[in-house]
Amino acid sequence: MHIPDPVLTPPFNITRSSHVVLSVRDLEASRTFYTDLVGLVVSDADSETVWLRGREENAHHSLVLRKGETPNCQRLGFRVQTEDDIHKAEAYFNSIGTEAKLVDVPYQGKTLQFRDAIGMPVELTASMPIRERMFMAYDQYRGASAQRIDHWQIQAQDVRKAFDFWHPLGFRTSEYTYSDGAQGQVDLWGVWMQRKGNPHDQVFTNGPGPRLHHFAYLLRDTADLMHACDVAGALGLGRRLERGPGRHGISGAMFLYFRDPDGHRIELFNTHYQHIDLEPPVAWSLDNPKRADQWGMPARAKWFNEATVFEGAAPVEPDLSVEAPTLERFLELTS
Repeated sequence: MHIPDPVLTPPFNITRSSHVVLSVRDLEASRTFYTDLVGLVVSDADSETVWLRGREENAHHSLVLRKGETPNCQRLGFRVQTEDDIHKAEAYFNSIGTEAKLVDVPYQGKTLQFRDAIGMPVELTASMPIRERMFMAYDQYRGASAQRIDHWQIQAQDVRKAFDFWHPLGFRTSEYTYSDGAQGQVDLWGVWMQRKGNPHDQVFTNGPGPRLHHFAYLLRDTADLMHACDVAGALGLGRRLERGPGRHGISGAMFLYFRDPDGHRIELFNTHYQHIDLEPPVAWSLDNPKRADQWGMPARAKWFNEATVFEGAAPVEPDLSVEAPTLERFLELTS
């Protein structure tokens, strides 16, 4: 399969994945989950919203919890380098017929909101208020002590369409999954895309979408992964552990996946590699079970089938047929 060469001079400069905005039913329960288990720090809070950040982050927030009747993901946020990039982005989206609007958002500088080609709600901002980095306040560590937000994964009804939208914006592909399609063609099932020099800021995988499959925070080391499991058990949250510990083939990360009180999925992980130099992406056949877990057992079917809906975007069935993995299929591929 041919993946186009990276776009090295995009129309504006996205620097990294920045923040996730979730709607939650019980604000206090969600706050407790993300502070006591995940280990995030509260930057600000009121009766309707909690703004949180990782321990090494000095930007005001990387996760926003908003009280609402219907759990969903309201928006995903990227940082751009300067406010001038906001204006360049607005002009670019106008030029390709994508509606974009400047809005006022608490604790953010100038912010531009739009929907991408598959309907995912996104915002760009160049600045946030600065808060103290807490990664050396070891006496205040809680739970997994999550350090910083890293990426998210999206179930996309059309992975190629999502790729074609984000590739011109400078997102480089580190890895992808494929299968042999009809009449000799190759189908693109997943693509790992990055702006900050590691394997991914965002991932698009085939499935009913757009939906947020998970968002991910980086931990310091393997011990924090094991400690998170112990803390979950001690807090009575052990059943919220959905998958792991394990090690991905794609990216090589060790991982855990938890579901929060509303079912939103968060990954806690470590051990990424650098992807800075210009190098070809790694291709994984869909028939290779090691792409998802180097160690053995596949995830439960719900890990593939369940995800968080986006506000104002009803999921659409994908063009590629989805077959949930089974133990029988896994054993067939690994025998």
